[in-house]
Amino acid sequence: MDTQSLQAFLAVADHGSFSLAGEQLHLTQPAVSKRIASLEEQVGARLFDRINRRVSLTEAGRLLLPRARQILVMVDDSRRALSNLSGDVAGSLTMGTSHHIGLHRLPPLLKRYTRAHPEVRLDMRFLDSEQAYQEVLDGELEIAVVTLAPVPDPQLTVVPVWVDRLRFVCAPDHPLAQGATPALSALSGHDAVLPGPLTFTRGIVIDTFARDGLQVQVALSTNYLETLKMMVSIGLGWSVLPESLIDASLHVLDIEHRPIERPLGYLVHKSRTLSNAARSMMALLDEARQTP
Repeated sequence: MDTQSLQAFLAVADHGSFSLAGEQLHLTQPAVSKRIASLEEQVGARLFDRINRRVSLTEAGRLLLPRARQILVMVDDSRRALSNLSGDVAGSLTMGTSHHIGLHRLPPLLKRYTRAHPEVRLDMRFLDSEQAYQEVLDGELEIAVVTLAPVPDPQLTVVPVWVDRLRFVCAPDHPLAQGATPALSALSGHDAVLPGPLTFTRGIVIDTFARDGLQVQVALSTNYLETLKMMVSIGLGWSVLPESLIDASLHVLDIEHRPIERPLGYLVHKSRTLSNAARSMMALLDEARQTP
């Protein structure tokens, strides 16, 4: 089994399309088909069903899929281990981060990193934190800098770096902004705009209300905090946002409640051989760690 055929197999499986796999791999569709045919001949089984333009994995394909990922991760690990012997900080670093962290936390660190290690090619991918977690587990990312999960996966090394304090906010002309400081229960009577239901941040907010026996009326959702800020500023509902995003377009609600905080940090797979480029990035992040 050659790695190129395995890469083509994973690309078709992930996209459900030979043409989209070709775009990812910068190959023509016939070239992808040829690699898949070669792999099917090697394993002695059909890997994909093609019915009415839909591509789906066969039973053999589903069996091969996790093993193919493991094989390619092992090949990459071997290359990194050999490259690390030179001690040079070079090559490629595949790193994922959320839009908010990428905009508001990482720029000074990335500036220092690229100046210190000009030979490193940074492959930055902006993803939801939850997706970045999964891609580290799958071996797609070497390191991710994201909102940390309340319960980390035991396969990951997770290191907190910053703490985001979240504040309750609404529009200056919202009913909650008028009069005395509202209680947490008052927010349950008004629509909220929050991150999506599967996000770590949404879970933190919902759990905060649930501990007081309260529910949240979520009217709108988006995973982009800058978009949430806009929706709050025009009066579509209240929300919780990091202090770094708050400006004159928002009214801060000083709810009498313990602060809501979310940890931000980095994670790597415990079983993965890390490149010198990744270790250098981790060292910079460790320097930036906030004292609890």
